[in-house]
Amino acid sequence: NQNDKVSILRYVTEGTFDAYLYQIIENKQKFISQIMTSKSPARTAEDIDEVALSYAEIKALASGNPAIKEKMDLDVQVSKLQLLKQNFLSQKYDLEDQVTRKFPKEIEMLEQEIAAYQTDIRLAKEHTPAEREIFPIMEIQGTDYGDKQKAGQALLEACRRMNSPKPVAVGKYRGFAMELRYNSFEREFQIALKGTRSHIITLGTDAHGNITRLDNAIARLEDKRESCQQQLIQVKARLATAKQEAKQEFAQEKELAEKLARLGELNALLDMDKND
Repeated sequence: NQNDKVSILRYVTEGTFDAYLYQIIENKQKFISQIMTSKSPARTAEDIDEVALSYAEIKALASGNPAIKEKMDLDVQVSKLQLLKQNFLSQKYDLEDQVTRKFPKEIEMLEQEIAAYQTDIRLAKEHTPAEREIFPIMEIQGTDYGDKQKAGQALLEACRRMNSPKPVAVGKYRGFAMELRYNSFEREFQIALKGTRSHIITLGTDAHGNITRLDNAIARLEDKRESCQQQLIQVKARLATAKQEAKQEFAQEKELAEKLARLGELNALLDMDKND
């Protein structure tokens, strides 16, 4: 009958060798339970385990000494608190590292990026006609082109004459030096607009379209600057939060100290009983 159940009864005798035997079983169970779980096995076996506690309680009952039961309960509670404190301190040290190193470095890098974008935005503005219908002069290999179509054709011609993947200076556009390169992995030509930072643009086969791509890349500099500005605000907020959390102390420190003190008293008492 599938509904039948089997009950397992464990009998121990107070004041006998049973206490020692259950001590051995308890130690074995602590390690076994950490391996026989769905979680990744730890490199070290912890001292807390729900199944092992049942063996610990049986061992205490078999010993007949109520101080042992209290000690074993305290051992478990102290172990849990110590693990909680270790985890708390690990997080605290990580926060302190973020406060002193990680976040300041991110803030410095973002501020540098924002300054670079601002400089390049100003550079493009200074070299762009106020009326956007007027095509900015594009220099291609020493020749100035005031016509968009002709400038695009000259850029394609520079690509056709390129016989090495090594980047070469090809001209200037809207204040940026242009560096032509061939990406052999992607099999495509690219232009690097070099200001304070290099801004990479992939070229196509359309003369008019390539100029549009360059203009669009310059127009996106403001969006990139704004994105960095928002990231900077977020990182500064996380830094402020981390500073506050890093100041916190372990909430159960007093409880841990009290239990450790009582555990020390019980250990001294049990050692005295053993000597007697």
